[in-house]
Amino acid sequence: MELVLDLHLHSRFSRAVSQRMNLANMYIWGRKKGINILSIADFTHPIWFREARSQVEEINSGIYRLKDRKHAEQELGPLIQKEFIGPYFMLSTEVSSIYTENGVPHRIHNLIFAPNFETAGKINGTLTRMGFNLSSDGRPILGISSKNLAKVLFEIDKKIAIIPCHAWTPWFSLYGSRSGYDSIVDCFGEFSKYIFAVETGLSSDPSMNWRIQELDTRSIVSFSDAHSPEKMGREATVLRPKANSQKPRASDITYDNILNSFVRGHERIFEIGYTIEFYPEEGKYHYTGHRLCKVSYSPEEDRTKGTICPSCHRPLTVGVIHRVEELANNGSNNFKPRSDEFGVIWMEDTRPSGPEALKGRRPPYVSLVPLLEILSECLQSGVSSGTVLTMFDRVVNHFGSEHEVLFRVPITEIRNVGGDRVAQGVEKVRARNIKIVPGFDGEYGKVSIWNEEGESERGKPQEKTQLGLGF
Repeated sequence: MELVLDLHLHSRFSRAVSQRMNLANMYIWGRKKGINILSIADFTHPIWFREARSQVEEINSGIYRLKDRKHAEQELGPLIQKEFIGPYFMLSTEVSSIYTENGVPHRIHNLIFAPNFETAGKINGTLTRMGFNLSSDGRPILGISSKNLAKVLFEIDKKIAIIPCHAWTPWFSLYGSRSGYDSIVDCFGEFSKYIFAVETGLSSDPSMNWRIQELDTRSIVSFSDAHSPEKMGREATVLRPKANSQKPRASDITYDNILNSFVRGHERIFEIGYTIEFYPEEGKYHYTGHRLCKVSYSPEEDRTKGTICPSCHRPLTVGVIHRVEELANNGSNNFKPRSDEFGVIWMEDTRPSGPEALKGRRPPYVSLVPLLEILSECLQSGVSSGTVLTMFDRVVNHFGSEHEVLFRVPITEIRNVGGDRVAQGVEKVRARNIKIVPGFDGEYGKVSIWNEEGESERGKPQEKTQLGLGF
C-alpha cells in the first residue's frame, strides 16, 4: 500500500485561487493525478468551513470522504473502474503570521493540521475571539508570532500539528531571506520541539534542506500549494508501510497514523517512502535576482557580484539556493542519482542505514515536470488547451493516473497510447535530460524538454541550466 498525500491546497475562498477549487473538482483531479489523500484546505474561512463540513463524511478517525460522488464519478468515466484508494480528505489550512519581534518584522506561513471538524471549529472560534478576521481570505493574516500561535493551538488540542510552509520562500517563510529566522528555535522558541517537519516549497528540494543540521531529526515533506485543480500533485509526499510492520489495513488510514509518519524516528504504521518534487530551478525564487531589471544571479555570480541590483542599486531578492548555502552547516547532503527500470532518476541517500547514521537513511525523492506541461511542449499547445487536455485524459484514463504515467509506465506503452512525441517527452523528463532557466524574484523558471537544434522550446532563454547525472 502506498499513499500519495497532497496536504497543502487552497479553496476558491483564497486570493488568486481558481473558482473551480471546490471539493468535487479536487476529488476529480485528485483521482486523475493519483493522489490518495487531499487537504480540506482553508478551514479557517467560515463559509468554506460550513460548506466542506456539509459535503463530507468521516470514514476513519480524521479521514473524510465526499458524500455525493455521483457527478464526480461520471466525470471520471473509465477511471472509476480502476482500483484506487480514495481520494480522501484531511483538515489542514495555511495561515500567514505577520508581526514584529525584537524590532524585526517577520512574515511566516504555517500549515495547521486539525484532527477533526470539532477541533477545527475550536481553532476558528479562538482566533475569532482574538480579533482576527477569518472571513477576509482563505489564508488569513494573523498578527501573532509563530511561537504564540503554537502556544494557542497546542492549548486547544495536543493533536494539532504545525508544519512551516515552503520553508525557504524569501518573503513568507521560516528561513526566508526577507522575513524569516536562522533557526526553528528562533522562530518557535520552546515549542520548536513540536515542529517535526518542514515543507520544501517549489524552489527547494530535500537534498538542499538536508544541508541544515537542525533538520536531521525532522522530516522533509512536499505538497503542491495548488491554486487550481490542475496544479495539484506537482509536489507530494508518499507513504509506505513501515519496515517490519504488519500489512496496513484500510482502517489504518487515520489522521494519527499519517501525522506519526512525519515524526522522524517515531513512525508507526507508515513512513515516508519518498517525495515527488518540482525541479527547484523551476520555482519562483531559486536564484537571486530582480525581476523588473531582468537581473538573475547564480550562486557563483551572487558570491562575486553581491546582492545589490547593478541597474537600480536596490537589494536583490536573495534566492533560495543562496539562502541555503548561507545557513548550511552540514557539509554534504549525500544524495546521489540512481536510475530505475523505467529510466526514472531517483535521488537517494548513499549512507548506510542504522543508528549511527543520523537516525538512518533519508527518504529518496524524484523530480518531475507535471504531465500537462510535458504535453504542452510535446503538442505545441497551451496547458489548458483542448488538445492538451484531451491527450492528458487519454493517457491518464488508460494508465490510471498522472503519477503512473510520469514514472511507472514503460515508455513503449506510452508510445502506443500517446505517440512518439509524448513518449519521448516523458522519457527525457524521467532521465533529467531537460534544460531550465532558473526562476528568480517571483518569476517561474522556464523548462525546455527539447534542445535548440530544430526542436521546440517554450520561450527562447539566453542561458540555461542542464540537468543530468553530473549535477
